Amino acid sequence: MAKLLGSSRQQVVNLCERGDLPFVRVGAHRRIRREHVEALLQPRRALTRDQLKSLWLHQAVAGSLVSDPDEVLGKASVNLDRLLRQHRGTMTEVWLRRWQDKISEGVGSVLRVLTSEDPDAVELRQNSPFAGVLL
Repeated sequence: MAKLLGSSRQQVVNLCERGDLPFVRVGAHRRIRREHVEALLQPRRALTRDQLKSLWLHQAVAGSLVSDPDEVLGKASVNLDRLLRQHRGTMTEVWLRRWQDKISEGVGSVLRVLTSEDPDAVELRQNSPFAGVLL
């Protein structure tokens, strides 16, 4: 992995210990997935101002979700039903269906999308079913 990163083994260890590079221990050895190294090599594009505002709002929604998951997910489900009827046959429907999948996976999956800077999460938040949660 050090060769892929163009660094020393000690620098890889330092990345792991700082939490910048995910790994698992197998005995005394660290195992690092190639996809994590490749992700580290690709610089992440900075979020636009609108995407950053959306992230902040959804982080607030995440707080409400942790406090009262049934209420928040119930409100999101009602919103999804309404939005799916309005956006039948559009690209928005595709994103809303993905939200349905996340909600059916559970609170942990929803929290990851609400708080992640991952490009997929950024796109999902553009079609958020959480209107009315932050009243």
